[in-house]
This record gives sequence, structure tokens and C-alpha cells, in this order.
Amino acid sequence: MALLADIASWACLIAGSLFAFIGAVGIIRLPDVFTRMHGAGIVDTLGMGLILAGLMIHEGFTMVTVKLVLIVVFIFFASPTTTHALARAALNGGVKPVVDGKKTPSAKTSERTGGPSKT
Repeated sequence: MALLADIASWACLIAGSLFAFIGAVGIIRLPDVFTRMHGAGIVDTLGMGLILAGLMIHEGFTMVTVKLVLIVVFIFFASPTTTHALARAALNGGVKPVVDGKKTPSAKTSERTGGPSKT
């Protein structure tokens, strides 16, 4: 039974580390702030969730596991809220998303100029 728990623990730790690495590469390589936020969301939710799940399996049911569960719950609620707030701030600040390699006109820009939106 201990061997099975160790295998599951290491599988979660390795998978979480891979997702964290892929998300970190995405933060560096993706073209604009909105797609980079997607990479950061992968690191926060899936990568950290798997790493913390691996730590919970490794530790067994102790007070440390209860604390790790509280951390997972906090990340589960805080990460999407933070990403949404950052995206809203970027849109309100005038950052335009990139679609097919071209920046799209934002609705806020077309309101300032008085013309119709070109979407």
C-alpha cells in the first residue's frame, strides 16, 4: 500500500512540475498579456494543484494535509479572480488583444473616436 501511495505521489508531483514548466514557458513565449495570463493560470491551478495533491498523498492524513487542503481551496478561488481582475484592468487600460497576429480594435477606442467598432 505504501508503494502505491509513493507512486501516486510522485506521479502527481512530476505531472504538476511539468504543467508548471509548460506554463512558465507560456508566460515567456506567448504574444500578448491575455494569452500570458492563460499560461499563468495553468501554473496556478493545475500545476500547483497537482503538486499539492502529491504532497497530500505523500504526507497521509495529518494536520499538514489539512493545511495543504486550505491552500488548494484558496488558490482555487483566488487565481481565477485575480486573472479576471488583471484582464479587466488591461482592457480598461487600453491593451488590445492579438488575434491571428494582428491587434484588434477595442470597443473603448472606437467610443473615444466616435466611430463604429471595426470588428
